[in-house]
Amino acid sequence: MSGDIKWLRQLNLFFVAMSFFTRIPIPSWVVIDNDKLNKASRYFGVVGLVIGLICALVFWLAQLILPASIAILLAMVASVLVTGAFHEDGLADTADGFGGGWTIEDKLRIMKDSRLGSYGALALGLVLLLKWQLLVELALYSPMAAVSALIAGHTLSRVVASSLIFSEQYVRDDDSSKSKPIAEDQQLNDLFILIASGIFVLLWLNGVAAFVLFISLWLVRILLGGFFRKQIGGYTGDTLGAAQQISEVCCYLVILAVGLS
Repeated sequence: MSGDIKWLRQLNLFFVAMSFFTRIPIPSWVVIDNDKLNKASRYFGVVGLVIGLICALVFWLAQLILPASIAILLAMVASVLVTGAFHEDGLADTADGFGGGWTIEDKLRIMKDSRLGSYGALALGLVLLLKWQLLVELALYSPMAAVSALIAGHTLSRVVASSLIFSEQYVRDDDSSKSKPIAEDQQLNDLFILIASGIFVLLWLNGVAAFVLFISLWLVRILLGGFFRKQIGGYTGDTLGAAQQISEVCCYLVILAVGLS
């Protein structure tokens, strides 16, 4: 009986993570509070895997009857619909704040503004265009390459972004951000489970691609962490969204450059 209770607790945490990152309906019995949201960070990579599988399925079905470029676009639309453009919004806010603010206070204030500025529009447009072009190139090489890239990109990018919670300082000390609960009292066990979800996906790829992806994403994480510290002294929910988008693009770049065979 105790084993069943433990599994139910973990399942509850997974659904909490799912509700935080996606628009996918969750069971009515799931209990959501700050403590569970804090512990649910361990499953953010698994949620990325679910999102990647959905996008890969949309692409695979679409490419059976439509050109690869349209199928990729539909997969990207599916990603936005599933997540509610959660990370894309963070990327745009981060670009606006870092590009338009001179002081830390100015940057944080601009990032809280719901209006889209020129820096945010440019960053969002360029990243979406780059993702589409990279995935189209992969799809033209092989539909399975695009499927693998979508699954790996969505999973590993969320592992990278979420891992910043464990090493960087949360810089917003008010209740204006939905990410504040997950910034409190993180445990090593949560980090190990998060990393394990990334390793699971890496093992699915061939050795060269997995190795290069691991090194590349580790370097991206170091660079992003340092950049965020220099800009605002740590991270916010918006910068985690930016980290996810940048890491996702990095995954597609590496897979296209190295290949999967």
